[in-house]
Amino acid sequence: MYKILVINLGSTSTKIAYYEDNICMKRKTIEHPSEETRSFSDIFDQIEYRKKFIEKFIEENNIDKKELDAIVSRGGHTEPIEGGIYRVNEEMLRQQASGLYGFHPSDLGSKIAYEICLEIEAIPLIVDSPVTDEFEPEARLSGHPLMSRKSSFHVLNHKATAKRYAREKGVKYEDLNLIVAHLGGGISVAPHKNGRMIDGDNALAGDGAFSTNRTGALPVGKLVDICFSGEYTYEEVKRMIQGEGGLVAYLGINDVRIVEQIAKTDEKAALCLNSMIYQISKQIGAMATVLKGKVDAILLTGGIANSNYIVDKIKERCSFIGPIVVYPGENEMEALARGALEGLRGEETIRDFESTE
Repeated sequence: MYKILVINLGSTSTKIAYYEDNICMKRKTIEHPSEETRSFSDIFDQIEYRKKFIEKFIEENNIDKKELDAIVSRGGHTEPIEGGIYRVNEEMLRQQASGLYGFHPSDLGSKIAYEICLEIEAIPLIVDSPVTDEFEPEARLSGHPLMSRKSSFHVLNHKATAKRYAREKGVKYEDLNLIVAHLGGGISVAPHKNGRMIDGDNALAGDGAFSTNRTGALPVGKLVDICFSGEYTYEEVKRMIQGEGGLVAYLGINDVRIVEQIAKTDEKAALCLNSMIYQISKQIGAMATVLKGKVDAILLTGGIANSNYIVDKIKERCSFIGPIVVYPGENEMEALARGALEGLRGEETIRDFESTE
């Protein structure tokens, strides 16, 4: 039996779970008030703050750290890598700390896992990092050499959902052509061809469908006009794209459940909600062309996939492409635990992170 500690650090929360093989024995989510996190000038200043909650979880649940086989974290920001299971090492931590590839609290997770494992014999791991890049060459060109398309989206949940579907069908993930749509605070749609995500939306930086608080792709000419109008700062435009776009920009509401209720009697709310669904469906259709129409299934996942209304509307537009299967919610903790377990069992190779810089 393998004993695995799973940690997943987000902007406002720290999620922790203890697994024995594939059974979750204990789990906890700690919410971090914004007034506390704002007191840190830098993300990496939060390491001891976050670590104390993890150590407390271990102590409260009488987990013997020396018996742990692995501590697995959501991956951080490094140079692009292929999907899979990676051992955390000094080079990975150096790249994350440099900030060259972005900053996110998830960067702290791998460092904390590494530091705790120095005290014991457990292996520090990450699974399906958000910087996973399996794009085909044609997917990288944007239309200008100064702006290459970048693989950056909800990789962990994408891969976990696709692999779950394959297990349920009794086939290999590598033998399927799938379209996965992650529907959450950010929305990303990607085609999975024979176990590789060969294209996808950079949901963080402005690509694909708009979501609850992100703009998705925008009319480029108009965006340029706004940037040089003198009316907005650089920071304001960035927030406009991520955080203050999408449904928030149109309606001032960040919760799809509330919008769905209002839309029953409010025409503007109905238009905005249906437009978001329209854009999601259009992205699914676009990714079907990437797979040349050979689509085994369309998988809908993420928190918004709990909405029967949204799912039914997507089915109306996209069922002709292939069967649609729904996996509501984000299954990141389970995906991390399963990935670590497969690596420990030798069912999948644990890779060493190596720089190509």
